[in-house]
Amino acid sequence: MNKLLDAELPSEELYERKTFVIDKGQEPYRIDKWLQMRIEGSTRNKIQQAIDNGFVTVNSHNIKSNYKIKPGDEIIVVSYINPEYTELKPEKMDLNIVYEDSDVLVLNKPANMVVHPGVGNYSGTLLNGIAFYLLQQNPQLTEEELPRFGMVHRIDKNTTGLMVLAKNGHAAAHLAKQFFNHTVQRKYIALVWGDVENNEGTITGHIARHKQHRKMFDVYPEGETGKHAITHYKVIEKMNYVTLVECMLETGRTHQIRVHMKHIGHTLFNDWEYGGDKILKGTIYTKYKQFVENCFNICPRCALHAQTLGFIHPTSGKELFFEAPLPDDMKNVIDKWRKYINHIPAQYNN
Repeated sequence: MNKLLDAELPSEELYERKTFVIDKGQEPYRIDKWLQMRIEGSTRNKIQQAIDNGFVTVNSHNIKSNYKIKPGDEIIVVSYINPEYTELKPEKMDLNIVYEDSDVLVLNKPANMVVHPGVGNYSGTLLNGIAFYLLQQNPQLTEEELPRFGMVHRIDKNTTGLMVLAKNGHAAAHLAKQFFNHTVQRKYIALVWGDVENNEGTITGHIARHKQHRKMFDVYPEGETGKHAITHYKVIEKMNYVTLVECMLETGRTHQIRVHMKHIGHTLFNDWEYGGDKILKGTIYTKYKQFVENCFNICPRCALHAQTLGFIHPTSGKELFFEAPLPDDMKNVIDKWRKYINHIPAQYNN
């Protein structure tokens, strides 16, 4: 993966954008040399590769490495964040590939699978499986030649659903810009605790790491803390103590839906990191407690599914749209709640 910057960014989108505006009086200078002096840890070769792949634009246009900068030029550099892993071991695994061509790969990720290797998860990740798959497709490749730029976004370990990966630098740059400009269509289905009062709404709040718990995130007032985040939601179905909602992401911060829904008082069902694995709404009756425990066993994870994904194809320019049905664990737990609400005695249904 060609990476120009190393940074910790609380985002599902695995890239960062830097913008430079050339000062008045700047003499003509090759853009690759100019950027190398201003981006820490970069090399001229990496910058040239980034330019060739479309990760660098000047005044919204692609350029070549020998372009001479001039006063007033706006330079935008899209760069991938350096992941924690240094080696990617190919591993054979079943992959649910929804769509594939020479530019992109769309997958339906199962639950309990980490997307990319990191501390404590160097094997068994989605990218380990992708590496094996690509080597099987292209036997002439070596492990060192595998494209590492493919991830432009990620979803949590226990979230199921659709992801897109880029198979070349041009596709990666094109998709990264779409995510950055919030033009990618993403709809998630979530089961949350409580009776969501409004049938639809928008949650806005900066998201940053929790001050006490580094693996969690929290909502902070507008200001310097965290990254701007927007989630739109609509109620699909109310079931007294839980609500089925669809969430549309305008931004893509890590744990965004989970944090935003908890922020408005509707923690995701069985989200143990944010307290959703406890009974947050309902009656005091023992049978109800047993019912909820059974639901936790049926869906032993955070009840969140990335159902739809839409984007512009990097080469053809056509709109692509994909939809993944609810996985069985979420479908079964939703059905169980429906049956429970329809059959409990009226005096308990409050």
